[in-house]
Amino acid sequence: MTEFVITPPAVPSVAVDGETARFPVRRIFCVGRNYAAHAREMGGDPDREPPFFFSKPGDAVVDSGSTIPYPPDTSDLHHEVELVVAVGKEGIDLSPEQALDIVFGYGVGIDLTRRDLQGKAKAAGRPWDWGKAFDRSAPCGPLRRASDIGHPASGTIRLSINGQVKQESDLSDMIWNVAETLSIISKSIALQPGDLCFTGTPEGVGAIRPGDEILAEIDGLPNLSLTIRR
Repeated sequence: MTEFVITPPAVPSVAVDGETARFPVRRIFCVGRNYAAHAREMGGDPDREPPFFFSKPGDAVVDSGSTIPYPPDTSDLHHEVELVVAVGKEGIDLSPEQALDIVFGYGVGIDLTRRDLQGKAKAAGRPWDWGKAFDRSAPCGPLRRASDIGHPASGTIRLSINGQVKQESDLSDMIWNVAETLSIISKSIALQPGDLCFTGTPEGVGAIRPGDEILAEIDGLPNLSLTIRR
């Protein structure tokens, strides 16, 4: 047995719908600007830009039903609802036709973003880590197994704050679908069991304030609820 000089950190995980066993999280990949209307609202050109990626630490996941503090070092916290793909098998240099074979399941996620810090990093040509990869920045609802539901290619994706819809679109509006996205990642980085992929957000991103109650929904998947503590 390996000995460590400090107590090893706990394995981060997310719930699996209807099961007591949980899905261990290794890494979190995120796709930037994967819906045309969102790309335009952020100043991009969806017709020409290939997909790009950033990451969050595995321990940024937060369960549905959690109450979390408004994060420090920001005055402009934003919501971005996303379809989350959970990887259950190793995937290296996959074709799109092979990529769905490694999927364990799907969930609803929110890519929380310190937009002011992200904006400063963009302006300076620096990495986005401080704007994207902070503590509790990747809430994720319970996963539903792909063997039970298949691979969702369409369906409403929606986020509401205090009962008011802020984001609403359809999964079919993705520029790069799940199979294409996993294939592209796998040609540069080996996907491994436990990896999550947040697949991008539709238009309507905006500010979250202390006291807000958030509900994120995708047809056919368990909802994700979140409260921001005052």
